[in-house]
Amino acid sequence: MLNAYRDHVAERTALGLPPLPLNAEQTAELVDLLKTPPVGQEALLIDLLENRIPAGVDQAAYVKAAFLADIANSNSHSPLVSPERAVHLLGTMLGGYNVPALVALLDTELADQAAQALSSTILMFDAFHDVEEKAKAGNAAAKKLLQSWADAEWFTSRPALPAEIKCVVFKVPG
Repeated sequence: MLNAYRDHVAERTALGLPPLPLNAEQTAELVDLLKTPPVGQEALLIDLLENRIPAGVDQAAYVKAAFLADIANSNSHSPLVSPERAVHLLGTMLGGYNVPALVALLDTELADQAAQALSSTILMFDAFHDVEEKAKAGNAAAKKLLQSWADAEWFTSRPALPAEIKCVVFKVPG
């Protein structure tokens, strides 16, 4: 898998193009490699996991979210990804397959990390109601998460926009 990926990167680079993101099959192979990493390939494997799998609802994202959820729930193990790191990475996936995993983690010892990861996720859709139910049932992490959303921390924690932005605009008639 790694050799095929390197060939792909070289081919795309020769064309002046960035490499394509990993597909579901490549992501599944990456997951296997992350469980028993080849010596000397650790940095590449982590880079692929963190940066080369599309976020959201792509099938590769499904594979990634399932793997990270298994790591976070101690159903799987990787010497390169701790449960805490798995929760953090789930939080970078923007919404989609990661959301149910993070919501479920609100009931575990990783609840605070899951709440932190979800605090910057606004594409919750119906999962919001699951968080609300957990908060009403007394889940402290879910309450903290709802307060974070109410305070718009997902927005206010971003860097301020500059007072002035200079740019060039091209108007194309028609």
